[in-house]
Amino acid sequence: MSTMTSSSSDCYAPARSLWLNNQLPPDLLTNLKLSENPDPAVDSSFRIGSVSQTSIGLSALAAAYFHTLRTGVEQEVSVDARHATLEFKSEMWYTVEGKLSGSGSLWDPIAGLYKTGDGTWVRVHTNFPHHRQGILDILGCEATRESVQSALLNWNAVEFEKEAASRNMCATALRSFDQWDKHPQALALANMPPVYLVKIGEAPKREIKGDFQCPLDGIRVLDLTRVLAGPTCGRTLAAHGADVLLVTSANLPDLPQLDIDTSRGKRTTQLDLALPSDREKLISLTKDADVFLQGYRPNGLREKGFGPEDLAQARPGIVCANLCAYGWEGPWKDRRGFDSLVQTATGFNVAEGRAYANYMNEEQVLPRPLPMQAIDHASGYLLAFGINAALCKTVTEGGSWEVRVSLASVGQWIRSLGLIDAKTAFGQGPPIPPRTLPQHPEIADLAVTFQESVGDKNEASEPRRTMTAVRHAAILSKTPVKENEAPMGLDRNTPTWL
Repeated sequence: MSTMTSSSSDCYAPARSLWLNNQLPPDLLTNLKLSENPDPAVDSSFRIGSVSQTSIGLSALAAAYFHTLRTGVEQEVSVDARHATLEFKSEMWYTVEGKLSGSGSLWDPIAGLYKTGDGTWVRVHTNFPHHRQGILDILGCEATRESVQSALLNWNAVEFEKEAASRNMCATALRSFDQWDKHPQALALANMPPVYLVKIGEAPKREIKGDFQCPLDGIRVLDLTRVLAGPTCGRTLAAHGADVLLVTSANLPDLPQLDIDTSRGKRTTQLDLALPSDREKLISLTKDADVFLQGYRPNGLREKGFGPEDLAQARPGIVCANLCAYGWEGPWKDRRGFDSLVQTATGFNVAEGRAYANYMNEEQVLPRPLPMQAIDHASGYLLAFGINAALCKTVTEGGSWEVRVSLASVGQWIRSLGLIDAKTAFGQGPPIPPRTLPQHPEIADLAVTFQESVGDKNEASEPRRTMTAVRHAAILSKTPVKENEAPMGLDRNTPTWL
């Protein structure tokens, strides 16, 4: 697969392609209003403006279509590319009681890129404690960047990648696009679209009776996702009116700095699927759910009885939304992965580094990450798009549906949009605003205030706390998104539906 440097063209082309590839009505595309010149929306050689406004716009347009099917009401959906691009880094700027969360970094101190003994690089992901310890155990070194770097100089990058994977740890060797294109996993993904919908069971067409003020009013979503992509999807569904119940486990480490932002609009509960009683609670919830959203590795929940076929049998008409790192086929299909690892493995860091070196007239090319977790965020919004599209199909066709999105396939789509000339990308692309208080004027202008929601299991603090966050970039002309309450914590609710 080649990646061409190209000039700005039809800003609607990416959205049109994804919309039509999922057999949605062509005439509704006229209701989508996007920025005419979306790139560069940020200082990157990739078309992040196009990516952000397309993925966010499609998630909202599909929600609006579902509302039309249920009410007959059509509306416009508008998205500004710069606003959408900043929403792709929303976790950086939210405040609680006027304070920025954490120390300023969302990364563990030893996470990141390191040189290896064979003259290349490897990235380690250590944000979860057990992943951090696993990497240190392989290297047999102290938990400092200096010690990790020294130890990795004794390793070949690919050999370290293989060793980490064999222990279910998270690390990947740096590859260029050309190197990735020859990899067996890239070959397995070659024809996989970024959003894949398939009918997995029979069910009558969804009834559309009711008084629906928001597109997803009455839609019940079980959200079993963590970190960024999946939780962003659930947050988007909640903004359009769904009752989203975030299900986590007290036995798994959390990421508070991310969780507060990505759980906006949701209710939260905790279950341990190793306990028969909690497993039965989840089974009971599933029987009344419209959407089952999960981000575990392929077949991870199938072993516990929550595979797509199991869910379709238990709840005909359900939408099963599945997110993974590297896809459902190929040698890496069971491999753990995160946005930063996918960027490194599939060529993004090399391409961005080359573009920046070209702009700076530097001979040395250093790997460079994208200015935000763009693959994660795009995956989250495209997953929401796929869910809303599948919900529409439950009305027009009936049936149970599976939606598949992988970070690697979304990265493949981002790459397919082409590159921006380096001088334009880094010379004209506006930088990301700093994470400061008082907030940068651009962030302050996009901020919306949330009040802490009161759970039925743990009372919210009195008085209830407030948070500010970057508001949703999609503007619906007749059904504004819901952005008023946030749980600001896990396990606030009993595992029941409203």
